[in-house]
Amino acid sequence: MMKKYEIMFIIKPTLGADEIKNVIANFEEILASNGGKIVESKELGQRELAYEIKKCKSGYYYIIIIEANNDKPIKEFDRLALINDNIIRHLITKIEM
Repeated sequence: MMKKYEIMFIIKPTLGADEIKNVIANFEEILASNGGKIVESKELGQRELAYEIKKCKSGYYYIIIIEANNDKPIKEFDRLALINDNIIRHLITKIEM
């Protein structure tokens, strides 16, 4: 049975538009190559943060909703988002169906 997940992440505000697109494309590719099917992806734009995170006061918000048979794409996204300096925060939630 396919499980559905919502992934929200915040990208550093110091990146240019092309760099932001590259970060998003790389993470979408990681999800797809590990067995995830991207259902929806939304750019929420730049927003002010409630508090400073990694010396940033704002960031570009992005949401990806995926379906996967297992948690391999989620674990790989989580692992790579933690070590990627361009992602200042991320949150993965399972959507109950």
